[in-house]
Amino acid sequence: MLIAGFPAGAWGTNCYLVAPAAGEECVIIDPGHQAAEGVAEAVRKHRLKPVAVVLTHGHIDHVASVVPVCGAHDVPAWIHPADRYMMSDPEKALGRSLGTQLMGELTVGEPSDLRELTDGARLELAGLELTVAHAPGHTQGSVTFRLPESTEVPSVFFSGDLLFAGSIGRTDLPGGDHDAMLRSLARVCLPLEDSTVVLSGHGPQTTIGRERVSNPYLRDVADGLGSTDAPRRGM
Repeated sequence: MLIAGFPAGAWGTNCYLVAPAAGEECVIIDPGHQAAEGVAEAVRKHRLKPVAVVLTHGHIDHVASVVPVCGAHDVPAWIHPADRYMMSDPEKALGRSLGTQLMGELTVGEPSDLRELTDGARLELAGLELTVAHAPGHTQGSVTFRLPESTEVPSVFFSGDLLFAGSIGRTDLPGGDHDAMLRSLARVCLPLEDSTVVLSGHGPQTTIGRERVSNPYLRDVADGLGSTDAPRRGM
């Protein structure tokens, strides 16, 4: 399997291109702010053919390059319906102004083919099977994507802004809900195998086993405490 990832734009949001191997079809996950050039470079380097864009949630740092990326490759994008409005109105989703200079760099709106994700759906794209889990908390429409374990690689979990190495996503923006975040951590993350590789929306990769031991939020959820003063991340 090939996974090419890079941090993009002002918020350092991780964008991933996932394919069975170099030279094959791929799925693009979260092409955010200023990600279009990085996507194009990865496509050239690995000789990939994009077939879809999938989005963990609707915040502008994860979706800002969806329109140009989908347009360049004539592919659809997928998002949970609860976050769809954010693509056309990113400032409403953040509860604050992004600033004139930054907004001038953004392509706001929906791609020509935008499809909706549902909890438990299995997307068969580019020879891959991505299992969708609705994981509200950071936003109402946050989702995660999981690739199954194979004989070659462990399961891979694209956590968006649900789970980070050592932290979780913030819940103080419009649509955020701390209690929902804790329930999502318990329902979506805790049942995963320790060997599951976590590729999050920001920061380095980790594993579920490492987070189960060291992440104060996941540890507290597992212990039934559900609260901590440790800092949270994300936009």
